[in-house]
Amino acid sequence: MALKQLTEEQIRDWTVEQKDRWWLENVYRGDMPQLTIRSALSGMLIGGALSLTNLYVGMKTGWTLGVGITSVIIAFAMFKVLSSLGLADEFTVLENNCMQSIATAAGYMTSPLIASLAAYMIITNTVVPMGTTMLWMISLSLLGVLFAFPLKRRFINDEQHPFPEGRAAGVVMDALHTSDASEGIFKAKILIIGGGLSALLELLKQGHILAKIKLAFLTLPHSLEGWFYHVTGWTPKLGGVSVEKLTISIEPDHVMVAAGGLMGIRTGASLLLGAVINYFVLAPWVINQGDILGSVNAAGALSFGFRPITTWALWCGVAMMTTASLFAFLSKPGMLLSSFSGLFSKKEESQDVLKDIELPMSVFLLGIPLVGSVVVLLGWYFFGVPVWLGAIAIPMVFVFTIIAAHSTALTAITPTGALGKLTQLTYAALTPSITTNIMTASITGEVAGNASNLLMDIKPGYMLGGKPRQQAMGHVLGIFAGAIVCVPVFYIAFLQGNPSGLISAQYPMPGATIWKAVAEILTRGISELPLTAVYAALIGAIVGVFLEGIKVATKGRFPISAVGLGLAFVIPFTTCFAMFMGSFLFWLAEKLAKREDSFVHRVFVKNLEPVAAGVIAGGALMGILIAVLTAAF
Repeated sequence: MALKQLTEEQIRDWTVEQKDRWWLENVYRGDMPQLTIRSALSGMLIGGALSLTNLYVGMKTGWTLGVGITSVIIAFAMFKVLSSLGLADEFTVLENNCMQSIATAAGYMTSPLIASLAAYMIITNTVVPMGTTMLWMISLSLLGVLFAFPLKRRFINDEQHPFPEGRAAGVVMDALHTSDASEGIFKAKILIIGGGLSALLELLKQGHILAKIKLAFLTLPHSLEGWFYHVTGWTPKLGGVSVEKLTISIEPDHVMVAAGGLMGIRTGASLLLGAVINYFVLAPWVINQGDILGSVNAAGALSFGFRPITTWALWCGVAMMTTASLFAFLSKPGMLLSSFSGLFSKKEESQDVLKDIELPMSVFLLGIPLVGSVVVLLGWYFFGVPVWLGAIAIPMVFVFTIIAAHSTALTAITPTGALGKLTQLTYAALTPSITTNIMTASITGEVAGNASNLLMDIKPGYMLGGKPRQQAMGHVLGIFAGAIVCVPVFYIAFLQGNPSGLISAQYPMPGATIWKAVAEILTRGISELPLTAVYAALIGAIVGVFLEGIKVATKGRFPISAVGLGLAFVIPFTTCFAMFMGSFLFWLAEKLAKREDSFVHRVFVKNLEPVAAGVIAGGALMGILIAVLTAAF
């Protein structure tokens, strides 16, 4: 069934009251079940599990992935099977939508663990108590909900912005619940099969576990070039440094291959280019200059590895990503100005026809100052942020949320990183405290990003005729589900009481690395860096602006992504190569499998997202389970 929507003329010419009345009469589904016990419980369970996949991928790449469509397909299939067995009625489309609201809120709220909070713990070498982390993350996420819903009336009800990923989720749900269910079941089968095979592959990499059950012979190799070194007895060198010491390796990392498929060929190729420049060219040169310091291993040989290399290389990559993000953010003054256009215009004297459906404005008028005050006080009590500096961050959240929401509404890109850097620049002028710099940016960047992403999630509810109040309550449930699941897992499996060990070749934590590096350079200056790192940072900053400028000038057709290029300087070569291969293989499938009825096109082109999401979820959940069991036993 085609989803009803206003025409361009109606969007432009109608008043807000006319648009709301049209929605109430043509789209709103009345009392169709939405936030039910089963949609709440399934949303919290699925969201809790998928928040772990975001945690896993975020620790490897610094990026988080939307889990909305994945959760929709899982819940649809689950209740379709239960219905066929006579154990439950099928999910209504609004129950499915409310479930994905809960699941996506759980997924989004993991961001501080891979960015600001992790950076704070690494800088201070202090383990923030688990309860403090939960309270901080829940408070930031609730503030994001409070900022998101007032903006819904403008960005969704009035201006009818697309919110591309949210619209895609709405279209998928409508198709699943109004057409032949076979296509939905096919998507679910792809996701489940991909997840199962991915989990099995991850298990087969764990030789120490397989050895305990006498299956060590099934262990998959951790690198694909090892056999070559073993057979030939020769290890290639670059600039006199062996490729092993440069951490140049090819690992069968199927989770990152799937992540690369979602990122696309442009980002994947940029990652590979950046990795080649960093690990093949710059690293051996800087090692010979003496600015990347190794250590003597047990055999008496000089060894390097990922951490000493990235300690130097991150300055070039961070500078490139920061300037590119800020240039892209500031290069659209029209978008920035239009973000605020009409914000303070006189409200029309008309009856609010949705007053019994939308969240009351009193919730925001009371909730934002209340929760904002809680955040400021928590920042002071737990992280030493002076109250007046924390208080400045709250109005900045309001401004940044409007800007971020406008970007998300039109492009599905939320400029959380750029907004966080702007806060860090602001506070660098106000205080020399590196911890204040990190935690105030955490408030503005995380809350604005959370609010914008939640608006993306609210969009399908509007399209399908759901009740905003129940969707808001769903978001709150998702926030608690994410906190309850992902925070303990982070502490048990990854933190393990040692903040300095968070950054490793297996989990490079690029998000936290970037936040930490920017805070250090802004509060301490560049005098402590090696001269080669200073030059690399300057060149990286110039390259970031140059590449982003070309992208703007060519209207997005330029094939190199400055952010992808810079990211390669803070994550391992193996991860870059795996993500490139994923982007290349899915791109190749699209180019070669033109026939829509072919198996390859139907699975790897039309259903790219279920394939990739299944592989990521299965591998990530198995990887986290193994990490938890290893830490516990």
